[in-house]
Amino acid sequence: MVVGVLVELSNKNIDRVFEYNVPDDLASLMKVGIRVLVPFGKMELEGFVLDIKNHKDTDKDLKSIISIVDSEVVLNEELLELGKLMQKSTLSTLISCYQAMLPKALKAKNGSNINIKYDIFYKINTNITIDKLNDSQKKIIDLVKEKGLVLRKDLIDISISSLNTLIKKGYLIEEKKEHYRVLYKEKDIIKKKLTDDQLNVVNKVINGSNDTYLLYGVTGSGKTEVYMEIIDYYLNLGKTSIVLVPEISLTPQMVNRFRERFGDKIAALHSALSDGEKYDEWRRIYRKEASIVIGARSAIFAPLIDIGVIIIDEEHSDSYKQSDSNPRYNAKDIAILRSKYHNCPVVLGSATPSLEAIARAQKGVFKLLELPKRVNGKSLPKVSIIDMNERKKSKGYFSLELLNSIKDRLEKQEQIILLLNRRGYSNFVTCKNCGFTFKCPKCDITLTYHKSSNTLRCHYCGYGEKVFKKCPECGEEALSNLGVGTQRIEEELKNIYPSSRILRMDYDTTSRKGMHEEMIDKFKNHEYDILLGTQMVAKGLDFSLVTLVGVINADTSLNIPDFRSSENTFSLLSQVAGRSGRSEKNGEVFIQTFNPDHYAINLVKTHNYIGFYEKEMSIRRMLKYPPYYYLCNIRISGKDASYIYEESLKIKRSLDRNIPNDIVLGPSNSSIFRINDIFRYNIIIKYKNDKNLYEVLDKIIEHYKTNSKIKIDVDFNPSQVL
Repeated sequence: MVVGVLVELSNKNIDRVFEYNVPDDLASLMKVGIRVLVPFGKMELEGFVLDIKNHKDTDKDLKSIISIVDSEVVLNEELLELGKLMQKSTLSTLISCYQAMLPKALKAKNGSNINIKYDIFYKINTNITIDKLNDSQKKIIDLVKEKGLVLRKDLIDISISSLNTLIKKGYLIEEKKEHYRVLYKEKDIIKKKLTDDQLNVVNKVINGSNDTYLLYGVTGSGKTEVYMEIIDYYLNLGKTSIVLVPEISLTPQMVNRFRERFGDKIAALHSALSDGEKYDEWRRIYRKEASIVIGARSAIFAPLIDIGVIIIDEEHSDSYKQSDSNPRYNAKDIAILRSKYHNCPVVLGSATPSLEAIARAQKGVFKLLELPKRVNGKSLPKVSIIDMNERKKSKGYFSLELLNSIKDRLEKQEQIILLLNRRGYSNFVTCKNCGFTFKCPKCDITLTYHKSSNTLRCHYCGYGEKVFKKCPECGEEALSNLGVGTQRIEEELKNIYPSSRILRMDYDTTSRKGMHEEMIDKFKNHEYDILLGTQMVAKGLDFSLVTLVGVINADTSLNIPDFRSSENTFSLLSQVAGRSGRSEKNGEVFIQTFNPDHYAINLVKTHNYIGFYEKEMSIRRMLKYPPYYYLCNIRISGKDASYIYEESLKIKRSLDRNIPNDIVLGPSNSSIFRINDIFRYNIIIKYKNDKNLYEVLDKIIEHYKTNSKIKIDVDFNPSQVL
């Protein structure tokens, strides 16, 4: 028997199947989609079996596989085909596509083993007559007889030597049962009654054709209940479901709502889980012990069979796009591919749909569904835009209007959410005497000051250094913190409202495992009055006592040099505004800005998504950006800046010759030109429908694949062009 194996190395030079003989004692265990250990040059590598030939190839001097890693198939037929489609659409290596589908424990990587946890039980061996026991042994036997099956950890105050003797004599039988690291507690099943609007949406999906639906529903309109009702319908038909949520809003609240409805039928896959926990959840899905998967981007690859529906919440979020490494896939595209295989609907939901999604709905590519009202019948919260250019009306980083409203809510024992889209204490540290600013020695970026640890950190490469009183350039004690971060806002709030209970939620405070859930529970139980945080407080949260939302600086995301900055700003502000007044009490929102007349900010005031859409689309049409044109970003990077630039010019000339009907821009410096001593140039391609483009780009990648001085990364439809 000969097998074709795709080895673990993600390199264009070896992105193909290699043939190996199979020893006779392993032939009966061989399956397409399992991992095997093979010799490769002087190395031993893991790889996936992609092909089996039931005969030995006598014409070739083939090496033999060393061992089989899996007893069960890791990549089923659907995922194997999906990987090939991903390879073509992203121009990545095939192995990188397969690796992206799997938890760390199942990736093809020699030496990377994650253990399965077991509980050890004991029971009486009924086939052996028990006699001549001492007091210690009799105590153990009586306990096991009483309970029938006893966990080892429940055998308290017993003699280990007596236990081992009983096992050795065969009086006790030791059993191992697999123990999942993620435990699901029993909960009462909670099912809410749907409104007429919600029922209308549900019926259109379950009674309609297996298409892609765009659900445009205002914040608080009950999209999650609609998702669960649709899932319940398919669950009763014996089908499975996938629910994707952006990582930033994959809060315990969302998971718990699904748990309340579906109990232990759900499995969660997201970055807050350890590698072992992800492995356990994956196996529960594979074994059909869970039929609903809820998770972030990579959960789209869950090994479910017979999928009934795929739901993508907050479809506008850029976190569905894998941007920082290959394969640069979009989970929404993968969802549509899987839906075709399973002949099932896809539901994309958002209060602020992406422009591309609405444009497709208007063209009939997607079917538009709407939830125009909040489920409680309440109107959307009143939004006030505060012009921060009028400094007389402000105190520190707060407008007087916002400060007065915070005071009012505290007196009423209501809760407040404050958004600042930035972590750390300040943006950067500079010298007021000579103008010196602390920058990362490896990246073209200023270091961010973190007061709690008194350190400056680079949020790109991880470099950090301590802060001293004197400027390293001029020696004067004239260092000053410029800009503002969540730590500084927290400090200022404590000075203004010393008796208030403030909870700061950002990357720094939630990095320890379990902190995110703990903080949300404490705020829900009103152990805190004010929730201050970054983007993670803007989405997916539902607190009945929150009646005030304040945005400290709405301009942060507006100033990013990216064509989606206005869209992202409008979406973020609309989402965080939607956290206010979700229950019986009316909500209010204050948005502080230095650009009060900008349409992306002004239209939030009236919750006018359609007005924003029309304005932004006119700009996109004029500038030839999506959805009117597709984009492709080619990143050329390397350690030698001048060499990289020269090669970038050659690539630009090649593109001009071979795709003359497309718009080719660049090369230009990336917005952060140097990261970790790697210099980066971008070439942007705007195109309509160029079938030749993939072939041209693939040839460029092939040309440079053996050149260690340069790296070529291609990103189709990037979430950002920076």
